[in-house]
Amino acid sequence: MARDKDKGEMLSGVNDCLTHSLTLHNLAKTAHSYNEDMKKLRERTNRRKVDARTPGERIFEGGFFLCASVSVLAVVLISVFIFIKGLPAISQIGVFSFIFGSIWKPTTMQFGILPMIVTSLITALISVIIGSVIGILAACYMTDLAGKRGRRLLKPCIDLLAGIPSVVYGFFGLVVLVPLIRQCIGGNGLSMLAAVIILSIMILPTVISITMDAIQTVPHEYREGALALGATHMQTLFTVVLPAAKKTILAGVVLGMGRAIGETMAVMLVAGNRPTMPGSLLDPVRTMTSNIAMEMSYASGLHQEALFATGVILFLFIMAINGLLRKLTKPKKEKAR
Repeated sequence: MARDKDKGEMLSGVNDCLTHSLTLHNLAKTAHSYNEDMKKLRERTNRRKVDARTPGERIFEGGFFLCASVSVLAVVLISVFIFIKGLPAISQIGVFSFIFGSIWKPTTMQFGILPMIVTSLITALISVIIGSVIGILAACYMTDLAGKRGRRLLKPCIDLLAGIPSVVYGFFGLVVLVPLIRQCIGGNGLSMLAAVIILSIMILPTVISITMDAIQTVPHEYREGALALGATHMQTLFTVVLPAAKKTILAGVVLGMGRAIGETMAVMLVAGNRPTMPGSLLDPVRTMTSNIAMEMSYASGLHQEALFATGVILFLFIMAINGLLRKLTKPKKEKAR
């Protein structure tokens, strides 16, 4: 009797388990069916919303799509054109001879752009270091120390600095800066130092504007918390606010680097334009952009293709800078717990 009772209880438990499993299975099927129904309902609703657009909205959307397509198409066409015109010269001259060659002499068919690559990178790097330090400190002063009256005075000056054409910067450097370097430091005056100073001034508006926006987006609670813990105003600014905004500030610095590498006219007027490897900051130098601007008007044949190939190398540098900028501004993914 006891065994029969135990068997009955076991069978009853098994039946309960099976019933419970079937119930869970049915619930899962019901939930899945509900999700599918809701998905279809959302799709229908979206279709109705799309279909509910007025003819005017459809025209505007088409115009927006056309503008975006034109922008993408322009980038693609420019890229294809530069590579089509430049790659044959690189293959004919040789990649190693073209990039690492130290002599640029079109009359003897010698096309080495290493001095111009080195000059472009050194000039841009030094100018970005100087311009970034001055720009970040200026932005800190304008946002936290200047007050409303000071910001009203300084902000239009920064905006005006951003709107000055590069040729005006070049004339200023040629008339004022070059003679000053010649008299006070020595040398010809037309030098890498003059180009560095001009580029440092030119990238200031970019760095200052982006740094100001980055500082202003830091929550005010960060400052209040630091001040409540006993930090001074300067300690709060340099240990709390700037580290919180460092990603956007770095993006501004990278944009300034791109501006410095791509600048042509101002550098061409003050750098001296000698296609040799720089030995010091007082030596006349030539950047890649200046080389293209100076010689494209009379170049032909392989010489012209070599200038387009220089544009390919410059284009790759700009792409690398844009990739770095995207990486710096990309939000970090939260780690799954």
